[in-house]
Amino acid sequence: MKKTVMKMVLAGMVALACVSALSAKPKKTEIDKIKKAGVLKVGCKEDVPGYGYLNPATGKHEGLEIEIAKAVSKKILGKESVKFTGVTAKTRGPLVDTGEIDMVAATFTVTDERRKLWDFSEIYMQDPVAIMVKKSSGIASFKDLDGKTIGVSQAATSQKIFEAAAKEAGITIKFNSYASYPEIKTALDSGRVDAFGVDSSILAGYMEDSVALLPERYAPQQYGIAVKKGNAALLAIINETISEMEKSGEMAKIKAKFNLDK
Repeated sequence: MKKTVMKMVLAGMVALACVSALSAKPKKTEIDKIKKAGVLKVGCKEDVPGYGYLNPATGKHEGLEIEIAKAVSKKILGKESVKFTGVTAKTRGPLVDTGEIDMVAATFTVTDERRKLWDFSEIYMQDPVAIMVKKSSGIASFKDLDGKTIGVSQAATSQKIFEAAAKEAGITIKFNSYASYPEIKTALDSGRVDAFGVDSSILAGYMEDSVALLPERYAPQQYGIAVKKGNAALLAIINETISEMEKSGEMAKIKAKFNLDK
């Protein structure tokens, strides 16, 4: 009887040891998954010259955020290996949540509300919000927009900023929202909106002789790269990459290349 009990105790100990060994096996991190895939999946803008732009002449993505993404992939994989997916202000969050992309580098303004949903990198760019109008409109200041319509991007922070500014100025403005910046510019050109409102450096990519920027600037927007909530391993590498690019002067050179240092 004692032998039987002893055998049962030993068997239990062996089973417990096996379970412990299995539970001690390290879990695969997001970095491991990226390495296994051999590619970093990045959500980027394709309609924002200087930041994320799909050049129709070359068929390639270019801009500051494209270069940051390439540097992150090189740090993880030892080479530049990135699969870019075009995103908008409305689609970028859901795509990183579902795992279709690993990170979002897409003029993503960091706010306290958004930090509750995603984890953000160090700030790599700061840019105030501005307003573009047609020169022929006669609109010379923000107050001249009383009763008029501003075109804004869907799910962006711009509308709230302009609403607050309008309240302070004592005027009433209306909004039409669009999925992409080219759509807003087209709406401005055709007269469907009276103004195009977004970050000033984004507007710079749509400047031409027929339009002008109003003198007012509002609420500097801080851009960060977003990852899925809790993805600390990838976030650490992104922050390390940004820090190294800043210290080496590479970030400044890239900003100058794309006219983002004005």
